[in-house]
Amino acid sequence: MKRLIILGSLSLFVMSCNKKTEAPETEIPGKDTAAATERVADTLGTKSFCYMGIAGKDTVFVTIDDNLGTISGKMATKNNEKDSNKGDLSGFKSGDTLKLTYDFAAEGKTGNTNDIYFLQTKDGLSEGIGERDQETGTKYANDSNVKYGNGRLLKIADCKVVAKALK
Repeated sequence: MKRLIILGSLSLFVMSCNKKTEAPETEIPGKDTAAATERVADTLGTKSFCYMGIAGKDTVFVTIDDNLGTISGKMATKNNEKDSNKGDLSGFKSGDTLKLTYDFAAEGKTGNTNDIYFLQTKDGLSEGIGERDQETGTKYANDSNVKYGNGRLLKIADCKVVAKALK
């Protein structure tokens, strides 16, 4: 009898161990088709921007290529009563400030350089104005004294129009 009780208990124990526990049924969502058709934004690639500013009869055109804070681009100033200039921009981005060197040709002379700083906003660029170094006359004497808001204001522009003006 003792054997029968032990065998019965053992068989109940084995049967309970083999019993599958079923999880409650859950609905498996279908494939997300919207995610497959959306384009992934490239946050690491070069970002290009185009700007234009008009003051009276003078116009400034600027293209900026931002490659992770390293800036390159082109700028042209079409003046009504003075010689125009055109050249390359290079530099870096510090916060919202573009600290650039403008290497340009003006009055038939190439190899001119000038520091030019822009504050970049969601609407465009605001040129910085500051005291120039006495020795060179092309660099700012003190970066922290450059003021924004009184210089040229450039608005975001159609890149096709700006590219045509930069040719």
